[in-house]
Amino acid sequence: MYEIVEGFLEAVRLIVTLDADVMGIAVRSIIISLTATILAGLIAVPLGAAIYFGTFPGRKSLINLIQTLYSLPTVVVGLLIFLLISRVGPFGFLRLLFTPTAMVIAQTVLVLPIMTGLTISALSGVDPVIRDTLRSLGATRLQFLVNVMKEARFALLAAVAIGFGRAISEVGAAILVGGNIMASSFASSTRVLTTAISLETSMGNISSSIALGIILLVIALAVNLVITTIQHR
Repeated sequence: MYEIVEGFLEAVRLIVTLDADVMGIAVRSIIISLTATILAGLIAVPLGAAIYFGTFPGRKSLINLIQTLYSLPTVVVGLLIFLLISRVGPFGFLRLLFTPTAMVIAQTVLVLPIMTGLTISALSGVDPVIRDTLRSLGATRLQFLVNVMKEARFALLAAVAIGFGRAISEVGAAILVGGNIMASSFASSTRVLTTAISLETSMGNISSSIALGIILLVIALAVNLVITTIQHR
């Protein structure tokens, strides 16, 4: 019990003094996860809209498949990306393995089905009266899509927040394709909050683990707080 209390006190000290290593890991985690979330959003929102408004054979089966991929294990995604970008893989010539870029790719693939499925759910939640009104007013297809997306904007923001939370909290893919490397150069390092927590805990550095865990929790809560504030406004 004493070690846990001492760990919390040391964690507070590391956070208050803005320890360089801890802050570097936190910033790197945010940059990688935010980049992956933005890339996934740029793909997921148009894709989700195309699936929702589209009429093609197998549409329901495709939606069911996307929803099934919500629970896609992170280690499976990491293994898939590892095989693709490893030295013997088809994209090995790009030398992306054990780089932040590889981690961004893995996290993008991980959150893409979630954000696509939630986009479809967000659009399906728009009041049918609004859609009928837009059609009766003679809105063009583009105007119709823009206005429906506008009505679903709060649910779409929630999809983005969930995607970011999934990305920043995963550990399996990050270790497999990133390698948890702590280099002298910020751009070359691949150690993020989740992988650092795993490493520090295994080494018995409880204070560092607690500090990183608190920061990860604060980031997740901060993102949800921002989204909630925007939705209330």
